Amino acid sequence: MPNSIADPKAFLKQLYQVAVNRALPEQILARYLPAPPSGRTVVIGAGKAAGAMALACEHAWPADAPMSGLMITRYHHTPPGYHDLQRTLAQRQQKPRIELIEASHPVPDAAGLNATARMVESVRGLSPNDLVICLISGGGSALLTQPIDGLSLNEKQAINNALLRSGANITEMNCVRKHLSQVKGGRFAALCAPAQVLTLAISDVPGDDPSVIASGPTVPDDTTCAQALAIIERYQIAIPDAIRLRLGSGELETPKPGDALFARCRTEIIATPEQSLQAAAQAARQAGIAAHILSDEIQGESRDVGYVHAALARRVQAHGEPFAKPCVILSGGETTVTVRGAAGRGGRAVEFVLALALELAERENIWALAADTDGIDGTEDHAGALCGPDTLRRARTRAVSARAALDGNDAYSFFAAIDDLLIVGPTFTNVNDFRAILIV
Repeated sequence: MPNSIADPKAFLKQLYQVAVNRALPEQILARYLPAPPSGRTVVIGAGKAAGAMALACEHAWPADAPMSGLMITRYHHTPPGYHDLQRTLAQRQQKPRIELIEASHPVPDAAGLNATARMVESVRGLSPNDLVICLISGGGSALLTQPIDGLSLNEKQAINNALLRSGANITEMNCVRKHLSQVKGGRFAALCAPAQVLTLAISDVPGDDPSVIASGPTVPDDTTCAQALAIIERYQIAIPDAIRLRLGSGELETPKPGDALFARCRTEIIATPEQSLQAAAQAARQAGIAAHILSDEIQGESRDVGYVHAALARRVQAHGEPFAKPCVILSGGETTVTVRGAAGRGGRAVEFVLALALELAERENIWALAADTDGIDGTEDHAGALCGPDTLRRARTRAVSARAALDGNDAYSFFAAIDDLLIVGPTFTNVNDFRAILIV
């Protein structure tokens, strides 16, 4: 074991924290804000980082410049600093300029529906001298919700649930969501016209395509109704017959690149998975460990990605190829989990780690961590999990079956039983999956 790494799991946790810190809005957002316009400034947006983005905007925007706004974040994702700001302003009988509302993710609810309706009203009647700042991060697709006419919230929830269980990737899911929404897929930009629109986005999607992040409410959409319908049919997603007909006719098409409504719209990506991976790699190198980034846009079934990573780790350990040890292998992206039968408690990060541990089969001197950078892996309270050479041995002593847990999508219960869940709470940012494998 290298002297710089006394505790492999603590080292991996440190790399995860470095990756998260690189994407915190308080560190990065202010430099992208423009000068106040001659007219109004309205701040809107949604996502798991919405609270931290709103707080960073509050702190950076000139105190004497008018600003109002409304943003939506996930339940329990309001950062402590926002509550501190509320208390400070309450003493002066004031409120934050940007209101923050919590709603449901990953399936929308009435709170998100009502907040979105209020957000739409907040941008009505703007002039060319006004500015809309749209702060977007992962999770916004569920939080920012206004279904097309003829589609109820209950029906939208059922479609969302089916997509989440289907194994569809994020680009496919958001293609469908955009065509069933009145505000996604560039449609919110039309509501803001003729004001200027500046979108600042934290990317949680492979490739950092702004039209996919939170389903691109203020950017052009190059996907089509026909593609959305094909995805619905591929994954056998039940939708109302009337909606199927409207998709088939092209009636629900989204605004496309080149549309004049985007002439006064600009988008900046302020944090990406690649930047966080690079920060973690630099931290590893400073500790004397070689670091190699495979990719920031790995997709596919979590368990399959785990098997491939395990095969690579074994190759490095046994043959020193393609990387010499000691080293850490980093990757990001967004994997998927196809729910099989009666699902247990899981998440894509913990399913990856469990599949990896099974494939490594107690190989010595290999440790791994996988976690979601938003601090929540799926719908549970964990960010992810860790594994090492003793993972399967410790599970056996507690009569826990790794294979049965993987077969039942119950990786959460497996790692909870052996105290290897990574629980950090909401991080107030989101640049997708983070994976690190240490080989010594």
